[in-house]
Parts: sequence; C-alpha cells; structure tokens
Amino acid sequence: MNSFFKEYFDRTIFFTVLALAGIGLLSIYSATYDAYEGRDFFRQLLWVGVGFVAMISMMLLPLRWLQRNALRIFFASLGLLVLVLIMGKRVYGSQSWLGFSGLGIQPSEFVKITTMLALAAFLSRSDVKATNLKDLVKTSLLVALPIGLIMLQPDFGTSLTYIAMFIPVLYWAGASKFLIIIIIAPAFVAAASIFGTTPFLIVLLLLGIGLFMLRAENQFLATVVFGVNVAIGFVVQILYEKLPLYQQKRVATFLDPNNDPLGAGYNVIQAKVAIGSGGLWGKGFMRGTQTQLSFIPKQWTDFIFCVPGEEFGFLGGIVVLGLFAILLFHGVRLASIAKNRFGSLLAIGFTALFTFHVFVNIGMSVGLMPVIGIPLPFLSYGGSSLVSYMMIAGLMMNVYANRKEY
Repeated sequence: MNSFFKEYFDRTIFFTVLALAGIGLLSIYSATYDAYEGRDFFRQLLWVGVGFVAMISMMLLPLRWLQRNALRIFFASLGLLVLVLIMGKRVYGSQSWLGFSGLGIQPSEFVKITTMLALAAFLSRSDVKATNLKDLVKTSLLVALPIGLIMLQPDFGTSLTYIAMFIPVLYWAGASKFLIIIIIAPAFVAAASIFGTTPFLIVLLLLGIGLFMLRAENQFLATVVFGVNVAIGFVVQILYEKLPLYQQKRVATFLDPNNDPLGAGYNVIQAKVAIGSGGLWGKGFMRGTQTQLSFIPKQWTDFIFCVPGEEFGFLGGIVVLGLFAILLFHGVRLASIAKNRFGSLLAIGFTALFTFHVFVNIGMSVGLMPVIGIPLPFLSYGGSSLVSYMMIAGLMMNVYANRKEY
C-alpha cells in the first residue's frame, strides 16, 4: 500500500488542493457569517465534499478511455451550453445558469474540462500536427464553438479562460513561436490602443522586436503581421472615440476603476483598502473591518483574496500565493515528465487555466487587472467552479499516476 501511494498518488496536488479549499472555507465563513449566519459556508462545505468525491473519481478513471471518448464527451457537453441559451437563468446580466429545483449549475465551468480533453485528444493523434494549417483550423474550431456559445450568454470573463488555456496547449503541441505571436498580438495591440498612445507604441515596439527575432521563418509575413496590427490599433482607437460618452466611461472604468470610485470601481478600491490595511500580520480571524462591515459586496465570490489579505496580512497572502505557486510549478513539471502526449497536454492546459485564474483574480483584488468576474480557484464561493476545479485536480493526479506510460 505504501509503495502504491508513493508511486501513483500525487500527494503534492492532493494536499495543496485541500489546503486551498480549507483556506477558502475559513474565508467564506468570515465573510458571510454576520450577513447570512454561515448559510453560504455550509453550502460551500457541502460542495467541498462533492468536489472531493469528484476529484477521486477523476483520478481513478482510465486515462486511455478518456482519450478515446474525449471528442464524444466534448460535443455532448456543448448541448448544455445550448440548453442554457434556451432555458437558463439570468444572473448578474448573464444567462449562464441551469436551475434544478433550487440548485443551480454553471455548465461553462465544466465545459472547460471537456474542451481541454478534446484539445488534448485531437493534438495527441499521430496524424495531427500543430504546424499544419488544416489541423490548426480544426483545433481552433474546438475552442471557438464553446467560446461562441458562452459569448451569446454573454459571459466575457469565462470565454477568456478558454483562450488562456488554448494558446499554451498549442505551443506545447509544437506550434511555432511565430504563430503564437500572430494569434495573441492583436488582443494586446487593441487593449494598448485604448490605454493611450504610449502603451500602444510600447506594445508595437515589443511586437516589432519579436517579429524581427523570428524573421527567418517568413520575413514577408512578419512585415504583413506588423502592418495589420498597426492598423488594428488605429481602427480600435477610432471606434473607441466614436462611442457615446457613457460607453467610453464604461470602458475607461473597466480599465481604471478610479474613474468611477462610487460605481463600477467601488469594489476594487475597497479591496485594495482591505488588503493594504492587513499589514504584515493581519487583524486576526473574523476581525477584518472591511470584511466584517461588508464594505465589499459579495466579497466571498470574486474578491475572496481580500479576506486572508486583511485578516492574516501579508503573511496570509504569501501563504495563499505560495500554495498556488506549488500547484502551478508542479503542473508544469508534470507536463514535462509525462511520457503520454495526451496526459502531458492535459497537464499543461489545466496549469495554464489555473495560472490565468490566479493571475487575473488576484490582479483584480489589488487593482492591477480589470474586473471581469474570474473566481479564485478553490477559494471563491460557488459550487460549479469549486467542483470543476477539483475535477481538474483529479485529472492531473490521473496524469501523474500514468506518467510513465506511453
């Protein structure tokens, strides 16, 4: 039995996930006790139990079976996204929930898993090459289908997570750096053009340097790509200036919360106050003034990082970041040592997904990223997101158990 756990059981992921989920439960208890008398805490505790069962189940599923049936599972899961558009519940302006007798689930959280399974299964086929244009188009369609359905809800934040895991998987599968630059450059250029002339020029400079370093692949195409991105920047800026003033204000607040401190930017400003007031040691469990006085609405969801930041201070924040760092570095290592291509792609894709969630969510809390409704894995309140994260952890443990198999 000891040899089994040593050889096949991924203790790093298992205990790291349990530690993060435990911190999440304490944070939710502190943030919701006065307002809801712990109701949400007990709900989350129930979801942790469900998630634990789901994690172990995913760990025990035959990896080869998942690979063979990944595309069937993926296309079946798209039916849930279609069902959401037909009969889903609208929450916070987005019709992304399915309700069953008082119980709600968010299918887009679970479709992340099926999409990653489909990507890994397709790209691990011997007859598929990430450098082949035909295969690249097919791979892109696997991601475009769920993104399109999710944007119809609309849920911009969740759709971004699909792109965040797609690009690293494509690179890991063998796509060239030149191709990756072509894919991601327009988004950075468009965003920089809205921020202002200086950020726009800086991004163009970095893009020019990157293309110059890779010019040997296709010098003419590199020049075309650079020209197209320059045009994109100017077009986005022109379109932005033609928007009505109230829409410009929404975009400006999205990029900088201080433009509307009592409206759209309120949560971010209060979150920064909460984290900053924690100091080195924090104010103590359930003694955070910002948390206990509910200065941050629904703090137990997207702004949950403020609770350990305020109540346990800088050290509490470091513990949370340290646990995530362990999980992410272990995920990259797992992708490197897994001899099975399907498992390796799964590990890098899920690690990229976690990285995006952690970077954006904590960035939102400290005012470095715009607020786009991205939960913090294992900590934020929510059954669908928590169970899906624990299922992903179970799949990564599955890859670890089969890491030596080709």
